[in-house]
Amino acid sequence: MNSPTRAIKLCGTEQPDVVGRILRAGPMEVEFDNGQLRYLKVGGVEVLRLLAFLVRDENWGTYNPTISEMQVDETADGFSIAFHAVCSRPGQELAYDASIRASAAAGTLEFKGRAVPRTDFLTARTGFVVLHPLKGVAGCGVRVEHVDGSVEHATFPAQVNPIQPFLSIRELTHEVNPGCQATVRMEGDTFEMEDHRNWTDASFKTYVRPLALPWPYTLKAGEVVEQSVRMTLAGAPAPARTGKARAGGLEVKLGKPLARKLMPLGLGVPAEEIGPALQRADLVALARPRILQCHFDPRQGHGRTELEGCRALAGKTGAEVVLEVVVESLEHFGDELSGVAALVREAGLRLAGVAVCPAGDLKSVLPGGPRPPAPPLPALYAAARAAFPGVRLGGGMFSFFTELNRKRVPTESLDFVMNTTCPIVHAADDRSVMETLEALPFQIETARSFIGRTPHRVGPSAIGCRDNPHGATFTPNPNNERVCLAKMDPRTRGLFGAAWLLGYIATLARTGIEALTIGAPTGPLGIIHRKTDDAQPYYDQLSGPAVYPAFHVVSGIARGAGARLVEAVSSDSQQLQCLAYQTRGGTTLWLANLTAKAQQVRIAAPGAAMVGAMLDEASFEQATADPRAFQRSWRALGPTLALQPYATAILALAR
Repeated sequence: MNSPTRAIKLCGTEQPDVVGRILRAGPMEVEFDNGQLRYLKVGGVEVLRLLAFLVRDENWGTYNPTISEMQVDETADGFSIAFHAVCSRPGQELAYDASIRASAAAGTLEFKGRAVPRTDFLTARTGFVVLHPLKGVAGCGVRVEHVDGSVEHATFPAQVNPIQPFLSIRELTHEVNPGCQATVRMEGDTFEMEDHRNWTDASFKTYVRPLALPWPYTLKAGEVVEQSVRMTLAGAPAPARTGKARAGGLEVKLGKPLARKLMPLGLGVPAEEIGPALQRADLVALARPRILQCHFDPRQGHGRTELEGCRALAGKTGAEVVLEVVVESLEHFGDELSGVAALVREAGLRLAGVAVCPAGDLKSVLPGGPRPPAPPLPALYAAARAAFPGVRLGGGMFSFFTELNRKRVPTESLDFVMNTTCPIVHAADDRSVMETLEALPFQIETARSFIGRTPHRVGPSAIGCRDNPHGATFTPNPNNERVCLAKMDPRTRGLFGAAWLLGYIATLARTGIEALTIGAPTGPLGIIHRKTDDAQPYYDQLSGPAVYPAFHVVSGIARGAGARLVEAVSSDSQQLQCLAYQTRGGTTLWLANLTAKAQQVRIAAPGAAMVGAMLDEASFEQATADPRAFQRSWRALGPTLALQPYATAILALAR
């Protein structure tokens, strides 16, 4: 049997995730990565998360350009960059030239782009995107100059804004630190801003071409698109930070037990995965899901067979079933729901909950755009109550938080509200995916502001895209790479997937949601391997049942549902996530290294004896080939741990 490469262990793909080149101009520091500028810092303070000229297809998928003629020059005053890029697919091609120049003396950085389609080119957006980070920005002041020259003094939203906070933008100015301001001026078109936290991106995005204009649109062959973005510093930046690491690395401090309890974990059950999940029912049961969230869509021909499969899976796992029902009818939705209820009874399926969502609400609605036809929600919810008496009723969206925020549902007659998330809507590189964890608390806080005390459930969520509400379908991923809006993301199968999932669970556990559902038992969003058309040579060669590293995270944490959380604080939550809860005789502590570098972690819990297990490169093969290996590999551990890239650890602390 061939052993997996390090790349497969970490991220499930041989495609490298290359970190860019660091360039400096006085107090400015920026990373140049595949034609984009990332993490623009001044004196160590992040000013912009991204500055890029992007090209998107009609489904909002982002092209990965082919770059050539690259020139990078560094001088004592700063740097300059020039390159040529081509975005193409069969029958369509667009080329653009870019130039970047930064000057310490002038305190400026300018990025220019000039695109020329070589054929008629269908696109949802072509032009500049500017991302402001959340830290030091959300809830803080901003000066907005509009295209007509008027000036607005405002603030970046604290809660997630469902529509654009600012329209018709020419220039944005905000404070970097006391005495220093950064101004970003955008030329060549009308820009506007959206709150990227709607999609869990950790940023505010200023982009070209107003959403009020039709999309997708066609750039005619030879039609020139020319734009520029210029950032200017004013005032005296604080001295640059040394960047020296904390002595002893990262630290986790444990505190007192909290009143809040660990929410139950469940698994989503897409109809196409019922059969494969039943074939691996022993492993699904070992994962200990408290909930099976089964999807029922009459447009896909779902019927009694699927419901009987859900009943069988529930019987083999002991999990309760929540049924998601897509409602197709606009006028006869009561009869439609009564028909579904009759099928549920015929199938012998006992429901703990049912959630309903109109088919039209599965697709995205742009700000100010018409909402797709749907039944009146109060009448729909009343019909669902009548069809499923005595069953907890859920509403909301089966798609992203974006749609829940923009299409806020009446909650008076609901027992819970739901939505899901996906971290690869706008960017698919490793760091961007991990950064999406920053946006989750903002989403839950915003939802709480309009759902009140109605319980909030999240999921089924995974790295891969459960559905694409922004286009006709998923982005294909035939080469097993990092691709935006793809259903099959290779990192689901690697250590990265386990670390991201631990961070996702830990972040949401602190928000007080009622329940969390993970992607699926099997398939592209799953935690258990099944042979598919996707290239998975390592897993396919295993003779016995195989699981992904994320399986052990789900299986371990699901057992703690209902336990009181224990205060656990990471010294840097963007690098290290932690989750702690009470168990008999002590505390269970989970850790996840969210980075591609090894980390030294100190556990500040004086007097605690620790045993635990590591899920990392060294244990990868055993953990994936043996579903019980992780639970069998416990050993005594000291207060300082070495966490390898994307490693996950479980610790038991006894006093």
